[in-house]
Amino acid sequence: MVKISSITLLYWLLFSMTSFCQTSVQLNPRQLCDLELILNGGFMPLDGFLGKDDYESVLSSMRLKNGTLWPIPIVLDVSEKTANSLSVGEVIRLEQHPSQPIAYLEVTDIWQPDKLQEAQCVYGTTNPDYFGVNYVLNNTGSYYIGGKIVGTTDLENPFSHYDFTHYRRNPAQLKAHFKQLGVEKVVAFQTRNPMHRAHYELTKRASEFLAAHLLIHPVVGATKTGDVEYATRVKCYKEILPYYSETDVTLSLLPIAMRMAGPREALWHAIIRKNYGCTHFIIGRDHAGPGADSNGKNCYAPYESQELVQKYADEIGIAIIPFQEMVYVLEDDTYYPANEVPEGKKVLAISGTQFRRMLKEGSEIPEWFSFPSVIEQLKKHYPPSLKQGFTLFFTGLSGAGKSTIAQAVAARLAEIQDREITILDGDEIRTHLSQELDFSKEHRSINVRRAGFVAKEITKNGGIAICAMIAPYKQDRIYNRNIINGVGKFIEIYVSTPLELCKERDVKGLYEKAAAGIIPNFTGISDPYEVPDNPELMIDASSKTVKECLEIIIAYLKQSGYIKDENYFF
Repeated sequence: MVKISSITLLYWLLFSMTSFCQTSVQLNPRQLCDLELILNGGFMPLDGFLGKDDYESVLSSMRLKNGTLWPIPIVLDVSEKTANSLSVGEVIRLEQHPSQPIAYLEVTDIWQPDKLQEAQCVYGTTNPDYFGVNYVLNNTGSYYIGGKIVGTTDLENPFSHYDFTHYRRNPAQLKAHFKQLGVEKVVAFQTRNPMHRAHYELTKRASEFLAAHLLIHPVVGATKTGDVEYATRVKCYKEILPYYSETDVTLSLLPIAMRMAGPREALWHAIIRKNYGCTHFIIGRDHAGPGADSNGKNCYAPYESQELVQKYADEIGIAIIPFQEMVYVLEDDTYYPANEVPEGKKVLAISGTQFRRMLKEGSEIPEWFSFPSVIEQLKKHYPPSLKQGFTLFFTGLSGAGKSTIAQAVAARLAEIQDREITILDGDEIRTHLSQELDFSKEHRSINVRRAGFVAKEITKNGGIAICAMIAPYKQDRIYNRNIINGVGKFIEIYVSTPLELCKERDVKGLYEKAAAGIIPNFTGISDPYEVPDNPELMIDASSKTVKECLEIIIAYLKQSGYIKDENYFF
């Protein structure tokens, strides 16, 4: 009788899965982060993506159906088309890139969620101004798949990371590292932002007070749109390490996708840090908060995250270190917790918005705020406005004058500044990038987002992208704004020419054909145009010449610091 080793058998099973799995799902960045933490134990006790019963239990009670505390739903969202091609019991491939499976999932559940209910339960609101709510409502697939991971393509590590490999430790590796150091207490610090002096003072105090080893555990998965990308942040973290004692601190990267869910997310982060071998966890005043909405209202009350996590600290088995904001006192040249500032002393502060503006303006950053080496790294990420790339995104009805004005702006910008200019016209995008797409709502969204991706790459590399597209749907324009503002500046220009004038200008007869039903889904006739809420500029080309429109746009760019404020003849 021939004996087969367990390893050989497992490889044979994986080969069989590869051969017989007919369906694959290509994972997006959030799903890839979730899968990595499922596989490496960071999401323990999860062994796959939540099924419907667990999902609903998490929403209603922050617990899995077996009673285990777990506040954030970890689901595999897919399109309706993909969901309809699957069946319960089927094993599917999960891919990082096309035809490159990294894991296999046995499907246990397929369902269509109530996303408004999910947003209300997880975030406490359905207001799409907040990042996490907007993502759930507008960026997730319409169906969810639940199931257990039943194999991977690489028994050691199905995820290949080629950057900062020295700082990538999974839970088992971190626990072994702490054991080797001989430390029994480890306090973790979560961050998705660069660390400055206030963060240094806070973490150093916490470590010394507890006599604990400090784990700087920054997020390097998907974060809030507009955050500093992780490569720059990790370089900043490396610059700050020498200010600690070498034996007192460890830097390790956490491949997690932020939800910006405030208190629930803080609780989730505490559970994850326990899985990574930490005994203590620092919680800030607005941990994982999404910021303010369009009316300036914050989603959560100050210290609400601390209160929720403290409530469950014993159950989790990790001690919570709540902290007040650290502030700099000029007279003493030192930092104090905000509630311990001596009476009558002057507090200095620089907000995140002020700091980014100072970087862009090339202003000197005081050393009390941050370390010089950190500032140098960030200056590379935030070049002065005159060197920063930007996108001018013209939107409006067909015939509004978008392309004509865009061409005029491109010509003038070529004259008065040195950055490379690329025009992304709607008709040319259709011809060269989106030939296979029709004019359904789904395909029009894909078309606009493709243009946004190209514009982002141009902007990221310091160029100027000028887009002229109908782009009828708000969510697509918001999506493009978010991805481009992460690398430069998105400037929305709404060309608000009235529909009747657009019809008069229509030399191709498109409006007439649309009215006759010959052209379906035509914006302004049989499909709506969603007017921008807060464009940077709104121009009615029915009452202004092209030259006047050009003057308005150039004046805005001067005032905003994107071109030199010099006198040019019009």
